[in-house]
Amino acid sequence: MPLKVAVVGVGALGQHHARILSSLEGCELSAVVDSNLERAREIAEKFKTSYFLDYTKLKDIDAVVVSAPTTLHKEIANYFLERGISVLCEKPLASSVRECDSIVETSLKFGSKLLVGHIEHFNPAVKCVFKEVKKPGFLEIHRLGVFTGRSLDVDVVYDLMIHDIEIASSLIKSKIEEIDAIGVAVLSNHIDIANARIYYESGCVCNLTASRISRDKIRKLRLFEKSSYFSVDYSDQSVEAYRVSDENGQKVITKLEINVEKKEPLRAELEHFIQVVNGKEKPKVDGISAREAVKVAAEIVEKILKRWQERV
Repeated sequence: MPLKVAVVGVGALGQHHARILSSLEGCELSAVVDSNLERAREIAEKFKTSYFLDYTKLKDIDAVVVSAPTTLHKEIANYFLERGISVLCEKPLASSVRECDSIVETSLKFGSKLLVGHIEHFNPAVKCVFKEVKKPGFLEIHRLGVFTGRSLDVDVVYDLMIHDIEIASSLIKSKIEEIDAIGVAVLSNHIDIANARIYYESGCVCNLTASRISRDKIRKLRLFEKSSYFSVDYSDQSVEAYRVSDENGQKVITKLEINVEKKEPLRAELEHFIQVVNGKEKPKVDGISAREAVKVAAEIVEKILKRWQERV
């Protein structure tokens, strides 16, 4: 029997969860939920399912995707986890470390499965690099977007940079030694552009830049390690890579052929979620990993705000 899955929050991202789940093998889009009546009805009619304004009205479901505003993640995720219902919670897991802890503890207490939507783990280009990289020495990551007027209730660190905080942590696999950060609010009351430099105990350094007020949309990761270089275009799902070898005492630079089989990351994520719910796979990004990303994001924001206060 197909799994019955509901989507709570069908805004800009949630609508795509609904779209994919409505056609995904092994599951049934049982309902969508949104506080906006017209929006809930529109998406439900489009994907031929039922709709509710209140998520507590959902009955007889196996799993739920929480794509509501971050400030509501703790409340909604815990409601379902307490009832033994598996949850895919969009990133960031919650708006504070304390709220993340609550979600993780609830998941463990009730034995409910929790996957967190750090979607770049399902980007085919990123997956290829994970297979090739051995010991990163330096990462440079840019995630720049044009101003859309969305997600202005949170800092760009939680909105965009958190993707790369988690990816960097997964690649480097080392404890953080020190963080330095700068940022500024330009078009909202929150930080709109930020840069963070993270130093790891392994010796690796990661430089992260995130902006939601840029002219162009850029999603790129560059990684350097001994004898190797990788450049990833998240949007294009492409990888350019080179490796240095020693041939007869001469340094030779060879371009690596990395073939990326392109696929919609959100579809890959939801396919993985179905496997997690069925007990066939472990969550690629669990609550503990997502909680650590929020912890780092919180420290970056704290560093930026402190720098502001010192200059007032």
